[in-house]
Amino acid sequence: MKIVRYQIIYAILLGLLCSCGGINKVLKSKDPDYKYEVAKQCYMNGKYENASMLLNDVLASMKGTEKGDESLFLLGMCKLSAKDYVTANDYFTKYCNSYASGPHLEEAYFYAGYSLLCSTVGPNLDQTATYSAVTAFQNFLEAYPNSKFSAAARGLIFELQDKLVEKEYLSAQLYYNLGDYFGNCTMGGSNYEACIITAQNAIRDYPYTRRKEDFSILILRAKYDLAVRSVESKMNERYNDTIDEYYGFVNEFPKSKYLNEAKKIYDKAKTAIK
Repeated sequence: MKIVRYQIIYAILLGLLCSCGGINKVLKSKDPDYKYEVAKQCYMNGKYENASMLLNDVLASMKGTEKGDESLFLLGMCKLSAKDYVTANDYFTKYCNSYASGPHLEEAYFYAGYSLLCSTVGPNLDQTATYSAVTAFQNFLEAYPNSKFSAAARGLIFELQDKLVEKEYLSAQLYYNLGDYFGNCTMGGSNYEACIITAQNAIRDYPYTRRKEDFSILILRAKYDLAVRSVESKMNERYNDTIDEYYGFVNEFPKSKYLNEAKKIYDKAKTAIK
């Protein structure tokens, strides 16, 4: 009973030390083990900033020890919990590089990818972090195919790929909407051709995307509008290409929500050839 009572008192004292006023006293201590224990208590109490300060303070002196291993991992978890995703990724990556056989290696590997995922932005913005997160999760699955995190990693890869697909869809749609505007066609070609290429590449790279039907109708629209605006020598060839695209579209999407629109494009292309 005495042991239990002392443990409770010790936990209460640690909780008090995690407070703003108490943390300054702990930082002044010259006992790294004491700081380490208080840091862990701060982490468990959700005082991530206090825990980070203490762990950073003892990290150098504990490097190469079990506590140094855990201190670095906990620093990553503190930053992840505090939503400082870039710094969290730095710590998890450092852990993976510093402790190749560490007890938290598998978790650090996974959370390195997860922190990258959390730092991603909307599909209308730069997707560098999204590509990096996909790569991180793919590397994780190669290293730990039977991990308890495997199912989550696969699901998150699909989630990230959806974001990349959306980025490509917005780009293809923008090219189509720009239409006859030539201000951005510095290398020749047209916005309709750019729309077609962007959509085709997206379907090739992400063949199971839910956006496949949307990409396909964009390609059909762009091919028809490109034919309308072509020089006479290329018109028939491009109208025939539109017709071929229509047949491919209705074969793949016989119940498409775009079926009426696709049929109108086909009829206009047929009439134009005659």
